[in-house]
Amino acid sequence: MNTLVFDIETVPDVDFGRRYLALDELPDEDVAQAMFTLRRERAGHDFLPLHQHRVVAISCAMRSREGFRLWTLGDLEADEGELVSRFFDGIERFSPELVSWNGSGFDLPVLHYRALRHGISAPRYWEVGDADREFRYNNYLGRFHWRHIDLMDVLAGYQFRGVARLDEIAVLLGLPGKIGLSGDRVWDEWRAGRLGAIRDYCESDVLNTWLVYLHFEQLRGRLTAEEVSAEQALVERTLREDGRPHLVEFLEAWGRA
Repeated sequence: MNTLVFDIETVPDVDFGRRYLALDELPDEDVAQAMFTLRRERAGHDFLPLHQHRVVAISCAMRSREGFRLWTLGDLEADEGELVSRFFDGIERFSPELVSWNGSGFDLPVLHYRALRHGISAPRYWEVGDADREFRYNNYLGRFHWRHIDLMDVLAGYQFRGVARLDEIAVLLGLPGKIGLSGDRVWDEWRAGRLGAIRDYCESDVLNTWLVYLHFEQLRGRLTAEEVSAEQALVERTLREDGRPHLVEFLEAWGRA
């Protein structure tokens, strides 16, 4: 089966905020600040509700019989509808096993709302056995199914107190962890017009997630230590051949430059 690791980066949906809060004359930055302020008043923090996020990057790593591939959907000019459509089109085409870190709690619900917003159809993703019996007891929506593995959720034993950050588990395993940006800086980078840096950061999170996943596959007996090493070597070769600066930086942080 094809395995697809994914991660998204988001910014406030200021178009929603402008309409919902009747702030027609305000610029984006002021609308976003109003959204953050309202959220702090209601929840005590400024992390916006998931339906108020706009997707600006979706990065993926695919392991298939053909090898290992890392990329970010669309180009710098692609709009949100194209990014979300491409993500679900990939599921429609390949029916991959999905792997994420907090995908059940963040990435996928955000993608649900944005797909709804853009009128995107994703029947394979929403299949639960009505048209394909194989999806009855193993689909993308079931929390305890394996067609989507949220590593954060699974490794925590589905317990909130067990939840850990991706960068901390990556460092625990000798992996690079965060490089360059962090999630709380994405909005600032977006306002500064540095979408390329956001996409690079998203790819580094995907790489960390995939490499953690390899250890998880060893944990549950699906890979041997030798097979994990071989998969890591494949990632190393792929990044070295790609040669983009943020991937070279990842190799250096990994001790494989």
